Amino acid sequence: MVDLLFSGQVHGRMGEACGAIGVAPGPMKILFHLEPDQGTPMRDLADHMGVDASYVTGLADALEERGLVERRPHPTDRRVKMIVLTDEGVAARKRASQLMYEPPASFGALTAGEQRQLRDLLRKVADADPALAGGRSELAPGPSRPQGVAARR
Repeated sequence: MVDLLFSGQVHGRMGEACGAIGVAPGPMKILFHLEPDQGTPMRDLADHMGVDASYVTGLADALEERGLVERRPHPTDRRVKMIVLTDEGVAARKRASQLMYEPPASFGALTAGEQRQLRDLLRKVADADPALAGGRSELAPGPSRPQGVAARR
């Protein structure tokens, strides 16, 4: 499993996605955690990542410099800063997601039925993980998709 995820055709996928939108992996993680049209408190991002709030400030600075996010005040608590995706941030997140979720060409060794079965099994495993359950990104393709590569994840 580790070889499949960290070697072969998938190796370097994160670097490729980061390079395509011009951010490092740390800011990329924030970009994937943000939802369009929803502000997220910086403290929530720090808690999610398991890091100090000052670290998130640096990551947010990098994203803000690229025009991918903006800081806004919390609607009811002026002490809290919210991070919100800009239109450019939404587009960059989508582009990075396309690169991250593109299956390796080696998946072509599976028939369409086998690809669907693999997708369903991996979804079942992900749903059984308490850290992932219910947190499937809307960027990850849903159950219906065209023929060809069945699991664009």
